[in-house]
Amino acid sequence: MAINYEVRYSNHPNDALEYGTERLRKEFLVETVMVPGEINMVYSMNDRYIVGGAVPDTELELGTIDPLKSSHFCDRRELGIINVGGDAMVRVDDSDFELGFKDALYIGAGSKKITMISKEKQKPARLYFNSAPAHRAFPCKRVTLDDAEVAEMGAMEQSNARKINKLLINSVVETCQLQMGMTELKPGSVWNTMPPHLHDRRMEAYFYFEVPEGQAVCHFMGDPKETRHIWMQNEQAVISPPWSIHSAAGTSNYIFIWGMAGENLDYGDMDVIQPNEIR
Repeated sequence: MAINYEVRYSNHPNDALEYGTERLRKEFLVETVMVPGEINMVYSMNDRYIVGGAVPDTELELGTIDPLKSSHFCDRRELGIINVGGDAMVRVDDSDFELGFKDALYIGAGSKKITMISKEKQKPARLYFNSAPAHRAFPCKRVTLDDAEVAEMGAMEQSNARKINKLLINSVVETCQLQMGMTELKPGSVWNTMPPHLHDRRMEAYFYFEVPEGQAVCHFMGDPKETRHIWMQNEQAVISPPWSIHSAAGTSNYIFIWGMAGENLDYGDMDVIQPNEIR
């Protein structure tokens, strides 16, 4: 079993203006998320947020990594998992949680042993996870799409009709600062988070999946008056600092998972940027 991690430092928005394509990708894109038999993650200094993925073709245990300086991964952290593959079981200490496709699991601080298991080796689970520091422990909880708080947004006329499934948010499950959800674009729509927004109080990360083979997603980031873009493939993630917009258009339909942490748990705390104001 391999646990691979990388540390990413924060970036000043003025510095990011000077980045070329390769530097932008190196600083913000997480190219390798899902690898059979591995746990891969990026530790971002933006709110000390962790973005990662696990594909348990055999049992995988989410152990600690050196930057945490802790005995267990969740000693001082909370963890959110969303399954984007085959059926899974996640064992947290003495409790087992079954996760089907698009099911989520919240794991509270203080949990010791976290084991990820695929129900069928021929169709392994693909477990995308986010983690943030936690100041207190809340109970672990499985959340399905039926449990989610749902919002219908956008319109076909603007190519941004989408269904937002708020899975791990404080109206559904108690968390310290972690929030996660899944946005599904309607057929014929390609824009997400349009109009875009900012929230200086929180960083955010996106994970794009169900991007058809041969297609791509163009993720937009940066200051609203100085935007940049990163072309992304299926099952890749991107880090959005608090000063950056986060939006995208695809060459085809897709789904993405959003996760964030920071100052508050107010999902609606955002500063909207109108499309005609973007540069």
